[in-house]
Amino acid sequence: MANRIALLRGINLGPSRRVAMGELRDALSRAGYEDVRTHLQSGNVLLTSDRAPARLAGELSALVASELGVESEVVVRTRDELADVVARNPFADEADDPKRLQVTFLADEPDAGFVRELRAGDFTPERCAVSGREIYAWHPDGIQRSRLARALSAGPGTARNWNTVTKLLELADG
Repeated sequence: MANRIALLRGINLGPSRRVAMGELRDALSRAGYEDVRTHLQSGNVLLTSDRAPARLAGELSALVASELGVESEVVVRTRDELADVVARNPFADEADDPKRLQVTFLADEPDAGFVRELRAGDFTPERCAVSGREIYAWHPDGIQRSRLARALSAGPGTARNWNTVTKLLELADG
């Protein structure tokens, strides 16, 4: 059963940052990580490790750069931290399309200035909520033309839609 979920930022979004998930799994396995699995093509990795999430994130980022030639910020959550993210969903009662609900995962709590900018912005009808090291964003009209999604992508972290978040928890639970 995987106890760490690693989220790589910005891979496989364009032609220059391609990472084959099979190569990623092989590189992580060669490096000694156990129970390595990936989900989708967007850099979602489940693995077993006793390393602290912050340390593991740095190791994985360095490994992806050295072994696969792609610079990528990596954010790591434990299985229990991911379960807490799901439990804290502030939009559970209104987000009726899980593809339009995103969570941006940050390595640390967000900078106060970034949070002020988000709160000052008029993204209506979109909404966001900052909770610990996550920013939840509800995009009722979709993400394609979303001003809120653009604002969030300019900041730190990496976003996943609700389908992916809940599937990663399900996979971590075996």
